[in-house]
Order: sequence, then structure tokens, then C-alpha cells
Amino acid sequence: MKKILMGIGSELQGDDGIGTRIALDFQACKKEGWLSLPCETVPENFAGVVEREKPKLLIIVDTAGMGVAAGKFRLLQKERLNSAVVGTHGMPLRHLVERLEKSAEKIIFIGVQPGKIRLGEFLSPEVELAKKKLLEIISNEDWNKIRNLC
Repeated sequence: MKKILMGIGSELQGDDGIGTRIALDFQACKKEGWLSLPCETVPENFAGVVEREKPKLLIIVDTAGMGVAAGKFRLLQKERLNSAVVGTHGMPLRHLVERLEKSAEKIIFIGVQPGKIRLGEFLSPEVELAKKKLLEIISNEDWNKIRNLC
């Protein structure tokens, strides 16, 4: 079975693009057994891929307002998605996750606290550092480090 990484967010909106940026960088690694989907602002358009592949593990990365310093990241429960996620996508992520739960054996949602979400900005230094840490954690599948770094 495959593992899938869905990265969500607009690269044109500064830190909101963290999920998409992680998915693009992870895609370039070509890690065996993984499919990386840079979903931009329309993750629902990629639901069919997840439903067809029926992954053992689905990782979703997006920005989330958690009231912590920019660049901090946490595992979020499905129940917190509607209140925490600050992304630019239209469909509420909780609905998407509920749909994908039928196809993915396990879903891990990683929220990254943004610093700046403004048109034309790049990732802030704090979120850029979070991206590097998360790429390593995802590559090594070491989910316990997420809890320890927050």
C-alpha cells in the first residue's frame, strides 16, 4: 500500500503555502512507496486519488492558527480543523477528512502556525525552518518528534 502526502495552501500567500511547498519538495525526493500531492487551494480535487489508492497512511499539511509562535507545528485532531485551519481553500478541511477517512487507513493532520499570509510574500524564516524539520520528520516517519518540537 502507498502512503500519501497532501500539501495544502497558496504559494502566492506567504506562509499559507507551507503545505504545498512541503509536498513539492517531498515529491522531488521520490521516496519509494510515497505519493506526494501539492494540492494548492483545492485539496478536494485530489480526493479521488486518495480514494483510488486507498493508502495505509495519509499525511495532510496546512497552516493552522494555534496561538503559538510562527513556524511551530502540531498534530491536529479532526474536531479542531474547522477552528484552527486558516488556509485559503474553499471546502472545510473537516469535511474533506471525513470523506477520506473511508479510504485511508490512518490520517495524520499537521498544522503549521503561519507568521505572514500576504499576497506576494515568500515563506517567513520561521516557517521555512519548520518546512525543513517537517520534511525530515515525514521522510523518517518519526511522528513523535512533532509532539516534542511543539
